Amino acid sequence: MTTTTRPGTTAGSSPHVTTRTRRPDRTRWSRFLVVLVLAAVWVFPLYWMVVTALSSRSDLVAGRVSLVPTSLDLGGFRRALTDFPVLQWVQNSFAIAVVAVALTVVVDVTAGYVLAKHRFPGRAVVFFLVVATLMIPVQTLLVPQFDLVNDLGWINSYWAVIVPRSAEAFGVFLARQYFLSLPDELLEAAQLDGAGQLRTLWSIVLPLARPLVAVLVVMTFTYRWNEFAWPLVALRDPALYTLPVGLSFLQGQYTTDYPALMAGALVSVLPVLVLFGIAQRQFVAGIARSGLK
Repeated sequence: MTTTTRPGTTAGSSPHVTTRTRRPDRTRWSRFLVVLVLAAVWVFPLYWMVVTALSSRSDLVAGRVSLVPTSLDLGGFRRALTDFPVLQWVQNSFAIAVVAVALTVVVDVTAGYVLAKHRFPGRAVVFFLVVATLMIPVQTLLVPQFDLVNDLGWINSYWAVIVPRSAEAFGVFLARQYFLSLPDELLEAAQLDGAGQLRTLWSIVLPLARPLVAVLVVMTFTYRWNEFAWPLVALRDPALYTLPVGLSFLQGQYTTDYPALMAGALVSVLPVLVLFGIAQRQFVAGIARSGLK
């Protein structure tokens, strides 16, 4: 008895194998193209910033700017660094951001741990009030926040920018959601071994919360580094300005030196990109463990 096979197939093979293997390839390539297009859309503003920063001022005035520059001019970086105290503004932003990150992470992690693992009367009400503050626009708090800082004598100082936002409602919410995923048995075992609350938090909880800490560090640093409205209100001395506030003075009333402005903006973007690149894996893991979509 002889067996016949269809053209293009061999004996014992299924004609559907080729179709089934091609569909995943098409799906994978379609996803790759979608991700590539989205990446191009998101990267293009950064690319255009670099092109503008490396263009000459005369070319911009004459409208001779293309997506692929034929020559590179570092005059924008030179003018930004010599005509304005950009390095001083970078130092101010870095000092404020680092201290604010350390203070905010401690407050958010501690508050989130208490709201997640400690039962006390009114816990749900406290958590509801914390989340409700997310619906309050930041602009409505500028006047009472200024009055409070002014009464403390902190106007025109680093503390005026750091302390008022040392506790972030979203950070507390994120920390609580993360700690809810930790098993209670782990904490009970530590307490049976004689560990107190601070010891349990430091030795047991924090080593397991590295992804959460990475998320809070990246988000807090990004927000503090790019904050504009409140430092503009709280700081009066140009020597204490943060980088976003200082860059606003690069815009003239009649003309603007766009290469110098984009050079300063490029300097402000680099620390955030470097920080995210270092903490990328932990950041993604922390978002996933917190249950945020």
